[in-house]
This record gives sequence, C-alpha cells and structure tokens, in this order.
Amino acid sequence: MKEEKKGIRLSDSQRLSWLRLIRSENVGPATFRDLIIHCGSATDALEMLPELVRRGGRGRPIRIASLKDAEREMQMAARMGAVFVGIGEPDYPRYLRQSDNPPPLVAIKGNPEVFRLPPVAIVGARNASLVGIKFARMIARELGEAGYAIISGLARGIDTAAHEASLDHGTVAVMAGGLDLPYPPENLNLYKAIMERNGAAISEMPFGWEPRARDFPRRNRIIAALSLGLVVVEAAERSGSLISARLAGELGRLVFAVPGSPLDPRAKGTNGLLKNGAIVTTGTDDILSALTPLIDRPLIDDTAFLAPDMDFPTINPPDETERDRFVNLLGPVPVDIDDLIRTSELHPSVVMLILLELDLAGRLQRHSGGYVSLVYP
Repeated sequence: MKEEKKGIRLSDSQRLSWLRLIRSENVGPATFRDLIIHCGSATDALEMLPELVRRGGRGRPIRIASLKDAEREMQMAARMGAVFVGIGEPDYPRYLRQSDNPPPLVAIKGNPEVFRLPPVAIVGARNASLVGIKFARMIARELGEAGYAIISGLARGIDTAAHEASLDHGTVAVMAGGLDLPYPPENLNLYKAIMERNGAAISEMPFGWEPRARDFPRRNRIIAALSLGLVVVEAAERSGSLISARLAGELGRLVFAVPGSPLDPRAKGTNGLLKNGAIVTTGTDDILSALTPLIDRPLIDDTAFLAPDMDFPTINPPDETERDRFVNLLGPVPVDIDDLIRTSELHPSVVMLILLELDLAGRLQRHSGGYVSLVYP
C-alpha cells in the first residue's frame, strides 16, 4: 500500500525547540500539545514555562532542556543516521498519529518507508516455548509476505522470533531506551540486521537513555499505538504483553490471542484474553481477515499542529480566588475534566490552562479517558 507524502515539515529551529520542550521536566505528550495550543509555538512555550510553573504552585523552577543539550542530542542522532520526526510531518508513523496522546517527536533510525506498510504487532513471553517461537515465526513470515510490517519490542523470546522472521519484508523495533542503547544486549546483531534490511527502530526516549523497568510500559504503549492490531502468542498471568494488549484495546486496536494449554503458565495470559473477547488466533488467516478491512481508514490531519503562524486564543489567567476554588474540586480520586468544567462554571479554556499549570508544577496526574487527579506529597 502506498501512502502519499503530504504535510509540512518543521524547520531546523522549530525541531530544536520541540526537542527542548519535550525533554523538559514534567512535559509529556498531552502537556506538550496543551502548551502549543496555549502558547502558539514551542519557542514561546519555553519562554512561558517558568511563569506557568509558578502559577501552578511549585516553589522551585522545573528543569528546562537547554539549547546546548538539544543540539548535542541532534548531533548524536545524525552520527548514527537517525532523525527526529514531528507529529504531522510526512514521515511520522500514520497509526501512531491516530492514537491517544502520541509522542510529539520520535527518533527513527532505518527505512521510514516501513511505516507506510499496514502494521501488526506481535508480542509474547520472553521465556517462550519452542512451539510459541515457531508459531510467532510462522505468522510473522506469512504476514510479511502478505504486505504487512511486523512491530515488536526487540525483547527475548517471541519478540526476537517475530523480528527475525520478518527481516525480508519489514519490521520495526520499538525501543524502551535511546536508539543508541538497544536492549537486551544479546539482540545487538538483530538490531543491526533490522537496520541493514530495510527495517527501522523508533523511540521517544533521549539518546543515551538506558531503559528502566518503568520505561517498558511506555514502550508497550507505542507498540500498541503503531499497529492496526496486536497479537499475543504467549503470556503469563502478569506480563508486559498483557499490558500491551490492554493498551491496544484502550486505543481501539484489535487484540488477537493464541490459545494454549491450561497446564502451561505461559498460556494463562492469552487464555485470559480470549475469555475477555480477544480474537481467537490459530493461523495467519484469522489476523488477515480481521485487519484487511481496516487498512484504508481515513487519516487524521495533524499538519495544522506544525503551522508556525496559527492564531491561538488569548486567555487571561484566572485570579487566585478562581484558581483556589477550582483546585479544591480536585482530589486523589480521578474526576472527569468535563465534569470539572460544568461544576466550576469556568470557561473550558481557563480550566485547561489551570490543569496545564498544575501539570507543569508536578501536581496533576492524568488518567485515560480524560480523567485527572491531584498528586499529593
């Protein structure tokens, strides 16, 4: 499937500002977008950050990534043949763009054309059985032959089998750390083979970042978001693969599960997914028949997000009485933002501004479904 390359590109100075902003403390994908909407550009947002943090109630400044640090990371990317791609640019992965709060800037190494193939994620146990590894290889190879790209996380076991079997057709490794630190180390040769054979690697994490335990759920979110559907081959009752499946379901992606023996603990997770509505998968045709009708869904147009000359609404910050009254409506239990708007009787733009200030100050926790709560020390 060919996708026409449309959209505008970030200038070099914009890309540096975007990188500085997303690398600054307390700025995640949702906060980044709110800052662009409120401030008009990443450059203006960087200038306004100190005041927004102060109004959010934080007593000390947040760390703002310096221009020098951003330039250094850009140079590291260039040295290893990687590029930073902003949401709305032609090479930004199309299905990732259609997800909830996608990373505004991702680093990509390899062939970006692989992201124009319809993508399927294959994940599963690190301590996979021989049968599980053979099955993962089979469906990865057959999906590749059918024109699909295989998305996985470069982990041991099922991930490794899926990547190896799809090298000739297109595979994407989603990294939990920086692109310069593939994990686990024993898959370094596989990582190199993916690059050499027209595959790609992608990460939202900084170069030089060694993956930690809490980084893998973030990686799993991107695996799910990059894909039309996610196949779980083997998974224990508590595993990262089940996190990926849950995230895929929340994003509206199809979830496939391979049934296994009730006596094998590596099948407890997949059998549980089947009980909860996952698609029974005993062969590649089960996947193709479900995904083929979804390939040509219309794209979300995010090119306006990049436009440097957009008109954004000017909002006067609320006075302290309004802000205190609003913050008192929040607590440790997540509440719906729409309910906050109705109850506070404040303009929605004012509500979003207060939430942005609290978020930057480290006092707000965002939850799925548009819910938020206060963070207590």
